Amino acid sequence: MIVETLPHTEAHALPGPLLTELTALYASDEEFQQLSGDFPDPSDIRPEQVAAALAEELAQPTAEVLLARSGGRLVAVAVTLDRHPDPADPDPWLGLLMVHADERRAGHGRRLAAYVEDRFRTAGRTGLRLAVLENNPKALAFWTALGYEETARRPDLAHGRACVVMRKTLTARATP
Repeated sequence: MIVETLPHTEAHALPGPLLTELTALYASDEEFQQLSGDFPDPSDIRPEQVAAALAEELAQPTAEVLLARSGGRLVAVAVTLDRHPDPADPDPWLGLLMVHADERRAGHGRRLAAYVEDRFRTAGRTGLRLAVLENNPKALAFWTALGYEETARRPDLAHGRACVVMRKTLTARATP
């Protein structure tokens, strides 16, 4: 799997083929889109809506959008925040990790999560947080299996949706 970072400058002017790929990825998971309520019609996600959603994510100065490819195909996307908007929160956040529905159960989500963890671990960060919608038991099971533990329940900042806040301690990797 190859991971690339979407430049902040491209958020408002995504190249057509990339925007088409991203739209297909977002639209592939209609179940999640229905749970999240991020798009007005989860069965009809438009390129301009995806571009606007990514531009909104990248409006945060410490945000990054990571694109994961396998065999040249976009298989997953992740959005990270180096700093949470709450200055009292010292941890980076994983705001979104979405795998194309056709690529599920192939390990892409686990590999992309490990990539994000390794990047923050290498940067000297000691933990990584994320929030999972309470109404998304599949995501809760996924993150729990990866070693994330519930630390709180509260509404998300953007939409007030009920969420489970989870954290994983990032310990140094043992060298062989």
